[in-house]
Parts: sequence; C-alpha cells; structure tokens
Amino acid sequence: MNKDLLLIFPGLSGMFMPLIIFLVVLSVGLIARKIIFNRFSHWAKKTSTQLDDIIVQAAKGPFTVLSLMLALYFALQFSKLPENIMLVMSKSILILGIISVVLALANLLSGIIKIYASRIDSALPVTSLTQNIARIFVFSVGGLIILNSLGISITPILATLGVGGLAVALALQDTLSNLFAGFHITVAKQIRVGDYIKLETGEEGYVVDINWRSTKIKMLPNNLVLIPNDKLNKAIVTNYYLPDKEMAVLVDLGVHYKSDLQKVEKVTCEVAKSVMAEVSGGVVYFEPFIRYHTFGDSCIKFTVILRAKEFVDQYLIKHEFIKRLHKRYIQEGINIPYPIRAINYEQEKTA
Repeated sequence: MNKDLLLIFPGLSGMFMPLIIFLVVLSVGLIARKIIFNRFSHWAKKTSTQLDDIIVQAAKGPFTVLSLMLALYFALQFSKLPENIMLVMSKSILILGIISVVLALANLLSGIIKIYASRIDSALPVTSLTQNIARIFVFSVGGLIILNSLGISITPILATLGVGGLAVALALQDTLSNLFAGFHITVAKQIRVGDYIKLETGEEGYVVDINWRSTKIKMLPNNLVLIPNDKLNKAIVTNYYLPDKEMAVLVDLGVHYKSDLQKVEKVTCEVAKSVMAEVSGGVVYFEPFIRYHTFGDSCIKFTVILRAKEFVDQYLIKHEFIKRLHKRYIQEGINIPYPIRAINYEQEKTA
C-alpha cells in the first residue's frame, strides 16, 4: 500500500515525510514536557528549598524550544533538501539550541535574584530594574554567541557600539538619567520596594516597584503615582520605614484648668497602655507617656506619645485611643473644655 502511494505520488516521501516526522516529534516533545514538568513540580513542592522550584520554572520555556529543535533535526534526516538549505537549517537548529540555553539561564538568574537577593545584605534589592539588568546581560551575551556561531565577527560590532554609544547617550539623555537614577536609588537602599514614603510635594504611599524609567508608589486611596527616577533622586523624601518601621504616634489633647493633672496623667496612661496591648498595630512593650507643654486659651494642653508598628497602624491606634479616652474621662469626671472667649463689657465702655 505504501509503495503504491509512492508510485502514484513520487514526491510524497520528499515533501510529506519530513513534515509528518516534524509534527510527530514535536507532539511527543510537548507531551513529554507536560508529563515531566508536572512530576517535577509536584516533587519540588514537597522540598523545603526553593532552588528546585526556580529550576523547574526556568526550564519550562526552553524545553519547548528544545522540542522544536529536535523536531527539526529528525525531520532533516528524512528530507532531500539541497545542501545550501540543509546548511541554513543546521545553523537554525544551532541557534535554537543557543536560544533555549539563554532563556533557561535568564529565567534561572532572574528567579534566583528575586528569591535570594533580599536575604543577602550586599546584594541588590529585588526590583524589576535589577531583574531586567540581569536578563539583558544574559540575552546580550547570547546574542553575541549566536552572531559568532553564524561566522559574523563581533569585534567590529563592539567597536561600532562603542562609537555609536555616544550618539545614543546624547539622544536619550532623559531616558538614561532616569535609568542611572533608578540604579542609584536601588543600590543606595534609601528607598526600597515596600517602604512607605512621603515626597515634599505631598504624595505618599508604598513603593511598589522601581523600574528603568520611574518609581511606582501606591497611595492609600489605591491610586498609583509614577515618579521619574531622576526627579525622585533629587526630591526631599521622608521614608517612614527607615531606620525601622516602628514610629511614635502623637495625640494632642487639653483638659480644664481645674483638673487634677496627676490624675489626668494616670488615667490617660492607663487607657494608652490598654490600646497598645489590645489594638492591632500597637507596640505591646512600649510604655506610653504624656507631656504637658502649653497653657492654652481655655485648657492646659499636652501630648500623648504612643507607638505603632508601622505608618498605617497609627490611624487605628488614634481612633481607638480617642474613643476609649473620651469614655474614661466621662467616667472619671475629667473635663475637656470647649474654646471660650470672654468679652469684658466694662472695659469696652470705658474705651
């Protein structure tokens, strides 16, 4: 039956056999990929280390390229293409092999940076900028290897890039200034991903990412602010997470002039301690205290000093403290006076 088909269609073996072999090998490779990586992923989840998870994720994409490369190789073995086309296809297979290795290394390096860099003090903080720099480096080396394997000398290319780099730098001054500013921000570690910062212009929020052009800040109302790295590098910034996340929470109050200030201090500190111990975000070991500081127009003013674990915790702490203190002052008979202005009529008459 096969011989009869070949007699009727003499070009069947030359045209369709390589295509069939290509599709069969590619299908087998993709099926094998699914089975192998399902098992490896299941195994990796059981281990305590994250390195095996990184390797599995890094190899998924390149394995597809490897399957395509094998499919082309076996298809060529059954083809009757001219030598010049066979040479081109052979180099294509070599390029696919290099691409698969480069993809694997780029994914592996990016994964390692993402998971382990934050654990090493001397390493760069994990941002999209640092990950992209690593990937660009690997892809650049891979591109040079591909050109070299094709017989293209890379020395003139490197020389041309060196001369043309000056023109590119002049044309892309703003872009490069943002790039290097972002790199400086990342290396200096004065602004890190996850920090809560406030700019001199009033914008404040969590640093979400630092990329090659801008820094993303997520504000508390769930809005995203994009700040060019060059401007952020020159701005006056308050970082509420440095030197650490804990911060003092100040609440200004005032009591009547006839109040027993010793009692006011005792009652206020008791309420503040209960807030520190019971409210989420309060620092349990911190001893709250108060400081009287002003004889006001209608009250004696003082400040209560509490402590929060991080910036946003202060809002709930103030909320609960004011509620509980108001209730306790009523129970203890401590008066918080309204502002009062007295007009001296006798003085006005004589004026």
